[in-house]
Amino acid sequence: MDPGIFYSVLAAFVWGVYIFVVKRYFPGYPGAVLTVVVNAFAVAWYLPVSIVTFDASSVPSLADIGASGVAIVAGTAVLVGVAFILFVDALDAGDVSYVAPINKLVPVFVLPIEILFLNQYLTGLQVAGVAVATVAVYVANYEGGALLDPLRRAVRSRPAQLALASAACYAASDVGKRVALQELAIPTSVFVPVLFAGAGIAVLPVAVRNWTSVRDDLPKFAVAGGLVAVGEHITSTAFGMVPASIASPIVNTQAVIAVVLGGVVLREARFGTRLVAAFLAVAGVSLIAIGDVEVLFAVVR
Repeated sequence: MDPGIFYSVLAAFVWGVYIFVVKRYFPGYPGAVLTVVVNAFAVAWYLPVSIVTFDASSVPSLADIGASGVAIVAGTAVLVGVAFILFVDALDAGDVSYVAPINKLVPVFVLPIEILFLNQYLTGLQVAGVAVATVAVYVANYEGGALLDPLRRAVRSRPAQLALASAACYAASDVGKRVALQELAIPTSVFVPVLFAGAGIAVLPVAVRNWTSVRDDLPKFAVAGGLVAVGEHITSTAFGMVPASIASPIVNTQAVIAVVLGGVVLREARFGTRLVAAFLAVAGVSLIAIGDVEVLFAVVR
């Protein structure tokens, strides 16, 4: 297996568990507060890795990165923070087995961004992948009735709206990660703590306005921060090896893991239907990934 794909698969498992942990152990916490505290612990966990692996000669200077590069890194951090807030709000408003398949349609948004800004182009398989992923949203909202009822339900559903908005922000941040780690050549050991700190700082004003005491749950936040540190390191490693439109679909198969945990452990309703939706989402993003691999092979030839 290609190392980039291996790390993408591993990241999917870590993030799938993390989604379940957020839903199960942090109900009622505002998304901004959760982001700030979890990211603070993530930075603390990750700093030893950065210190041990730091190589000054491999870090590009600000002059090398340029103003546009700084803007991309800062924008990526802000988008990660906003995306997580929206996702937590979606989890608070709906079941994890409902929110996860919709939120993990990130690659559907990644593709047009890479087409517009990074000269990617859409293959027939990728078009089919987008169609299948769209069907996943339909199935997640299916409760019987008229043919268009699930689509109306998705449009009106607050959790679905928040999950899709979060997916769009995650998509833009995924492309930003790819540019930062590949085009700008920022080492993972430097990029990951900058991402954590930037996302936390970006949402800090919102967190202060909605602050909720976290003292009683500090051990839980520490564990969550550890999961985030591990997950982001593995994810960034993957994005440093393969294009975002390949890594992102694989990483976002975390939806299946989250749905299974939500259905089995939390006993959420309509587990079977939502599991089908999750598998359809995975099938759709897999077609997108396969289509992108075809593009890479064509370029190599």
